[in-house]
Amino acid sequence: MQELGGRKMSMLVVEDEPAICQVCSRTLIGEGFEVDIAADGSLAEGMLEKKEYDLILIDMRTPVMNGQQLYQSIVEKHQDMVDRVIFTTGDVLGGDVKSFLEESGGLFLAKPFTPDDLRSIVKKAMGSVGK
Repeated sequence: MQELGGRKMSMLVVEDEPAICQVCSRTLIGEGFEVDIAADGSLAEGMLEKKEYDLILIDMRTPVMNGQQLYQSIVEKHQDMVDRVIFTTGDVLGGDVKSFLEESGGLFLAKPFTPDDLRSIVKKAMGSVGK
């Protein structure tokens, strides 16, 4: 079970595709995380106002507010969470997305990904939590 300071670790998954939400939720709960799901960046922004998450998995292409816009909101309002973000995208070769990912310096997971890919990047990201 994933714990930090004696409490269960929490993760916010920002994803609009139900099948990917299901895989993420099942995999992360299996790893001991408490998991919340937001279908778009706007919903996630509201959830971040109410709860602090240990990690945030953000799909770059969600409706209403995309991943880049949500990340900018995190930078402005939740600076302590900036290093806890993992991006997912099916478009790692597109100029805008590639430039953004390089500038942010954040971790990213290319779609499609397997549960093992997800576990691996989450473990890598956990290394920066609490630093």
